[in-house]
Amino acid sequence: MKKLMTLVLALCVIAFASAEKLTVSSPDNQLQVQISQDAQGAVFYQVTYQGKVMLEDSPLGMITNVNDFGKRLKLIDSQTDVVKKSYTQSKIKHSQVDYLANQLVCNFVVRNNQRFSIVFRVSNNNIAFKYVLPQNDGTAVCVVEEELTGFKFPTSTTTFLTPQSKPMVGWMRTKPSYEEGYIPDDVLGAASGYGVGYTFPGLFHIGDDGWVLVSETGVSSQYCASKLGEPTREGLYTVAFPEPGENNGLGSAKPGLALPGETPWRTITVGNSLKPIVETTIPFDVVEPLYEASQEYQFGRSTWSWIMWQDQSMNYDDQVTYIDLAAEMGYEYILIDALWDKQLGYERLESLIKYAQSKGVDVFLWYNSNGYWNDAPQGPKQKMHNAIVRKKEMQWLQSVGVKGLKVDFFGGDKQVTMKLYEDILSDANDYGLMCIFHGCTLPRGWERMYPNYVGSEAVLASENLVFSQHANDTEAYNACLHPFIRNAVGCMEFGPVLLNKRHNRNNDGGSIRRTTETFQLATAVLFQSPVQMFAITPNNLKEYPAFVIDFMKDVPTTWDETVFIDGYPGKYVVLARRHLDKWYVVGLNAEKTVKTIKINLPMFAGKKVDLYQDKDDRTPDFKNVSIKKSGEYTVTIQSEGAVIFVSN
Repeated sequence: MKKLMTLVLALCVIAFASAEKLTVSSPDNQLQVQISQDAQGAVFYQVTYQGKVMLEDSPLGMITNVNDFGKRLKLIDSQTDVVKKSYTQSKIKHSQVDYLANQLVCNFVVRNNQRFSIVFRVSNNNIAFKYVLPQNDGTAVCVVEEELTGFKFPTSTTTFLTPQSKPMVGWMRTKPSYEEGYIPDDVLGAASGYGVGYTFPGLFHIGDDGWVLVSETGVSSQYCASKLGEPTREGLYTVAFPEPGENNGLGSAKPGLALPGETPWRTITVGNSLKPIVETTIPFDVVEPLYEASQEYQFGRSTWSWIMWQDQSMNYDDQVTYIDLAAEMGYEYILIDALWDKQLGYERLESLIKYAQSKGVDVFLWYNSNGYWNDAPQGPKQKMHNAIVRKKEMQWLQSVGVKGLKVDFFGGDKQVTMKLYEDILSDANDYGLMCIFHGCTLPRGWERMYPNYVGSEAVLASENLVFSQHANDTEAYNACLHPFIRNAVGCMEFGPVLLNKRHNRNNDGGSIRRTTETFQLATAVLFQSPVQMFAITPNNLKEYPAFVIDFMKDVPTTWDETVFIDGYPGKYVVLARRHLDKWYVVGLNAEKTVKTIKINLPMFAGKKVDLYQDKDDRTPDFKNVSIKKSGEYTVTIQSEGAVIFVSN
């Protein structure tokens, strides 16, 4: 019987090697994945779009402490299926999503007849794949020593990547926190600069053939978060695990799996234009909620004093001022940021919360995540790291009516850190609390997986505009990157709309804003997050025309539809979002010259709309304009300025 089984397996391998490659295509047949093997039994995949190669033969597989699932793989069989589902999700770019994909499951065995599967799902413009390990014999656990997963790009490719930081560096040893800069149109295979690879997601321009966005989703406490390792000169980027020094060196950098188990999904979005990149929902299409919401969470707008008034504003009177600002703007929340535990105290905070509630404003509170992984001095400290302490704190938060948390300064991407994120979210849900993370990792499908999750920073956010002039000098450039890369795969809690011309309390010192006021308004739409901590200040209400403030009073934070219209990463972007039946279209120009472009606005065809723009002197302007029945409109956008169209 054993000899017969060996013969059958050998025949399977020969059939795989000599026959046509296994193929799975998207429903529209434009995107195709081909799976093949070499003479050593290693498995590769190739991606083509409209007949053009977007990824050359790229390796698949993994090495664990129980077996090498990267070579001598013998195909047992393969199954194809259609995956179809519809879901609603108010926290992402599209509130209603219909997902249709063709699935291919390749089942292999390796040494000792241990089984291993690779699952591909291919939808229009999107690929997701993962590894599945059953329980083989009596082995119930394994450690993944290495993933062989790679992405091999054609030589014509240029890259838009941000390097991963080395661990335990930066301010108070708080990195990595996904706050490094991007290099646009960089050469393929370039070293990262820090020597530890690149952060997900990565954007790749395949010459004249199109674009590819690479990321991952479905990361929970069951695995670590990954990155792209240092590439080869030939353009091969492989999945790499966290650095051992993350989390102050504690916890394994290698993920462990209980068997049966599976990896997160690696995702690839492909298009001959940037439209599929900006509009993709693949991070959410292949994951499911991990628990039920304990209540219906309410999203919205918030004020916060810290961004412009900094640490000194954590006093009762200043917080009252910002509560009053939120009430005047009709905002749902105020964020009371770091140091409230020392500079206000718990009793005074309870009084402040009651005052906010009397004004129709609810509260988000800041916490330091730290146990043993950062030196950040701001408190409350040592409250979120331990389940016993955390639950006691959350019980108090619920009792005084706090609605959400902003937890800061996480320690890296190890599995132990992913478990901390998940534990905080799960416990917070039990007490009816939403969660925002700062100084943190990229969210990987979390909007759908965790009902009370509402956003992550994981970007060079608005605080950097206060801290450095360089951030202001490059603000427009960075803003015109995010829709194509960082914000394409998950909520981005940036803290936008800095209307002060100077970034200090009195608007008379500190760094200088280079962008126009209209540009700042446009970021409220451009940056997607269901809870937005806007950086407006009380003085702005007196400094600007009523139409500027009215825009900020009306702008929503959740969207039913997102449509990419035009743009190029780091240069300009025109993006449309719909909330209910109202459309917002924003166009932002990061370049140093005025840009005149003809855009197509079918949602406004034959209608009159409100237009916000910059005058020649760069001050904000507002008027009502008519759009042709064709939907075409020629718009002029000032350097580091913007235009905004809004339905009447």
